[in-house]
Amino acid sequence: MRGNVTWVSEFILMGLSSDKHIQAALFVLFGATYLLTLLGNGLIVLLIALDPRLHLPMYFFLCHLSVVDICYTSSGVPQMLAHFLMEKKTISFALCGTQLFFALTLGGTEFLLLAAMAYDRYVAVCDPLRYTVVMSPRLCMVLAGVSWCVGVANSAVETAVTMRLPTCGRNVLNHVACETLALVRLACVDITLNQVVILASSVVVLLVPCCLVSLSYAHIVAAILKIRSTQGRRKAFETCASHLTVVSMSYGMALFTYMQPRSTASAEQDKVVVLFYAVVTPMLNPLIYSLRNKDVKAALSRVLTKSFESKT
Repeated sequence: MRGNVTWVSEFILMGLSSDKHIQAALFVLFGATYLLTLLGNGLIVLLIALDPRLHLPMYFFLCHLSVVDICYTSSGVPQMLAHFLMEKKTISFALCGTQLFFALTLGGTEFLLLAAMAYDRYVAVCDPLRYTVVMSPRLCMVLAGVSWCVGVANSAVETAVTMRLPTCGRNVLNHVACETLALVRLACVDITLNQVVILASSVVVLLVPCCLVSLSYAHIVAAILKIRSTQGRRKAFETCASHLTVVSMSYGMALFTYMQPRSTASAEQDKVVVLFYAVVTPMLNPLIYSLRNKDVKAALSRVLTKSFESKT
């Protein structure tokens, strides 16, 4: 206690439902989804590591994206699954701050990686003859490194200003995990600084990358429209289809949620957003990239064939 301000030692998470039957059903659903996420993204990482034909810039970034998805879903889903089986759903102050830090780091890094992947697709479609020169291993490492560093720095600042907020003894979070907006709602002091930091964070890791992605795809569409043959247009579009699907899904939900006025937001909406990014997106990403990508499907076929031949 400092003056009349009290910090709590733990938080109680209200979760999605207090009904035991619903919690059991959610445990099975989210548990199966979590396993599919680990298997799908793990398989993507394994294929890229084992198949030399996938040692290209696009798959270098895809590998990072899969690692981010594995870590992101693992930062919150296991605790969520455990809470489905527990009467008292508590999380310590330290663990709450740790969870928030990793969630913000991985979420921000993913948005930045998607922007780097958009630039990669821009170069592949608009400047194919110089693709290998422009997208050099050094540039790929720099883009990935910047994505991770900005994600970490942004998360460190947002986590610090969020966890410093006193709650005057209130410790019940109407959420499934420790999330910025849910924690800010508990504060019993002025939150102007937090609002400024949240807005700045949204601009850095969401709005700016989204603008870069939009600019890249504006040039890509213009370049595709200049291609005379239908087959050429189709081939050019197929090189971007998977990434465009993931981008639309990720940025669409985030922009709808975080760029709207705070007065219209609700705790239930925040829960949906967290579940979307922690459960749905990490599971769908490998499916999108494997089902709509001929190179990934061919690599999987080659790996399975080699594995079968080695056994026989």
